[in-house]
Amino acid sequence: MGSSDRERSEIRRICVVGAGPGGAAASKYLLAEKCFDIIDIFEQQASFGGVWNYSNDPIDTIDIPQTNSHQPLYEPIWHSVSGRNGVTNGEQQATFVSPMYERLETNIPHSIMKFSDMPSLEDHQLFPSREVVTQYLEDYGEDVRHLVSFQTQVMNICQTRLGAHQVQLRDLQTNTVYEKIYDAVVVANGHYTVPSLPNIKGITKWNQANPGVISHTKFYRRPGPFIDKKVIIVGNAASGTDIASQIGTVSKHPLLMSQRSQSVVAFAASYKEDVPEIAEFLPHSYGPRAVRFVDGRVEEDIDAILFATGYYYSFPFLSSLESRLISTGERVQHLYKHLFYIDDPTIAFIGLPANIIPFRTVEGQGAVVARVWANRLELPSTLEMSRWEEDVIAEVGAGKAFHVLPFPKDFEYHNDLVNWATRATSQGGKLPIRWSAEDTWARGRFPAIKKAFADKGDARHGIKTLQELDFDYEAWLREQPQNQEGLSRST
Repeated sequence: MGSSDRERSEIRRICVVGAGPGGAAASKYLLAEKCFDIIDIFEQQASFGGVWNYSNDPIDTIDIPQTNSHQPLYEPIWHSVSGRNGVTNGEQQATFVSPMYERLETNIPHSIMKFSDMPSLEDHQLFPSREVVTQYLEDYGEDVRHLVSFQTQVMNICQTRLGAHQVQLRDLQTNTVYEKIYDAVVVANGHYTVPSLPNIKGITKWNQANPGVISHTKFYRRPGPFIDKKVIIVGNAASGTDIASQIGTVSKHPLLMSQRSQSVVAFAASYKEDVPEIAEFLPHSYGPRAVRFVDGRVEEDIDAILFATGYYYSFPFLSSLESRLISTGERVQHLYKHLFYIDDPTIAFIGLPANIIPFRTVEGQGAVVARVWANRLELPSTLEMSRWEEDVIAEVGAGKAFHVLPFPKDFEYHNDLVNWATRATSQGGKLPIRWSAEDTWARGRFPAIKKAFADKGDARHGIKTLQELDFDYEAWLREQPQNQEGLSRST
């Protein structure tokens, strides 16, 4: 693993936090190196899938406003387990609230939303449902199931020395707490746990006077509760836009979409009206349940305000490092390539970047981590890694944009990881694949493809290919001037 200013370390025991897409992928690449004695995966849920695990009708427990990323570990919610006949068998299972909602469909076509060693979901609709993706992740995890301790919560990870980590664990079924020592830790706990809900003028008193009106999309499950209600949705990224399209079928019109800037995934629709940011939650003297927007417009009699304002990065189990890793929660500090903790690269973070194609990206990250820890790849010096972080800050700032990789940065990042992994000394291990020219072509057209899919209404469920939506790469390629010129020369 060494670099010019760091001794080469011998890593034999690895702890992986989380069995979602990132944890499962990283574990496969670690296992393929065939040089680690122990790879233990700890997952607090009862199955693979991470954020894709659906939690039915969660209780909304968010603070309003919610501006503190430093939250304690969440306690499990216990549910009775039913057998195949639908009858409960007395067993209790721990679940944790995720942002999955009933009718969620991916915003990535299945032709690209796949792992390199798994078949695509081509027998399903082009943008698969959450149920299909959940089963896909269960199937993907089978190769590492023997490494996983489910229903086990990582409570704390403490560095006893550089490259030595004491991990405190809790078996949720028995409530037994125990400890293990590892040489390296993969942090793959996701970043959709602690909601962000901004502190807008007047929001605290307004919420106290109108309890239950303000919520966050983490707790949204279905449009039914919004029938005939006057609704504001704050935020217009993928989830906010999708949830608006569902609520807009039953709510009063227009549904008000409050946004700071134009969204690449949003599109005009008869059920909604775009409005600017909320400037103030007004006292009752201005009217019942009233808000003022930054352009001075006032709306009253608001029945529901749903914040689709994202999540904080949070690592409550990294108590000895959290203050160094997390400041505002908008990004993770002191990382190289969104991946290695610069001060101690025996800690790696999988899946932090946003606006990416996650499954393929976490494979690239997993490949690099596995090779570095197997001492088949070199890391730059600490100084060089810190300079990389400083360069990113100089380009996009030290806030929320740090981990955001809008196309084509997401593809460039992944291909850079693959190129890095291929430079490993000696043969062996598992190698991810680069994005192809056709993948890149499709990625650049995602908003248009998703809109064309949504415009089909219920007929979209039968659409399985890009070609059915008139997005044909081969046809497009033939129409390009350089190809037409080549064809004319050959005739």
